[in-house]
Amino acid sequence: MTTALQPPLPSHPVLRLRLAPHRDLPRAIDGAWWPRSYDLLAELPQLLAGLPRAWGHITSVTVCGATWSAVPGRMLVANQVVRLRRALGASAPHTVVLLAPGRGRWDLLVVPPDTTEASAEPLMSAAAGGQA
Repeated sequence: MTTALQPPLPSHPVLRLRLAPHRDLPRAIDGAWWPRSYDLLAELPQLLAGLPRAWGHITSVTVCGATWSAVPGRMLVANQVVRLRRALGASAPHTVVLLAPGRGRWDLLVVPPDTTEASAEPLMSAAAGGQA
């Protein structure tokens, strides 16, 4: 009897995140994030784990309320409580705002999950280059 070996499945999909280089002056967009779904509870832990350590502990995340699926008031990520907020206005429907007390605020462009790679790449590059 022979056993067919299957390649191991990746434990976590690769984080699709591109950050702009650090500057002393604030910018409108600090990079781009391309989640695989609009399920914030599934997507947020990987995003937060992939951020630079210099950003510190993110304690608050604001997303567009109309875009994301159910968003509770808070969630536990890596044994830390993160407050989740919905922005009801449509002023920035494709952004996520990350706050770390004493460290700063970062606004990331959210590339819609169903975007093709060919369309997502220029969006992410422009956001990381500060041209978004």
